[in-house]
Amino acid sequence: MKNITLSIPDELLQKSREYAKKNGTTINNMVRTLLKNTIEGNSDFPAIENSITTLGVKTKSYSFNRDDLYER
Repeated sequence: MKNITLSIPDELLQKSREYAKKNGTTINNMVRTLLKNTIEGNSDFPAIENSITTLGVKTKSYSFNRDDLYER
């Protein structure tokens, strides 16, 4: 297994550590699971968008709107 380096904002790292501890997992496992599910097409993208919004992460090209997540 290869190691990689990720750059993420300090606040996201702190919240990720807290989430992992609370849920009995690791950031490493969370990233692995997210990547695997995304690649295999098992990703629940609206849930991911909601998580990103909750953590306060902003993207360069798109800002997530909570109401958009619940439109059907």
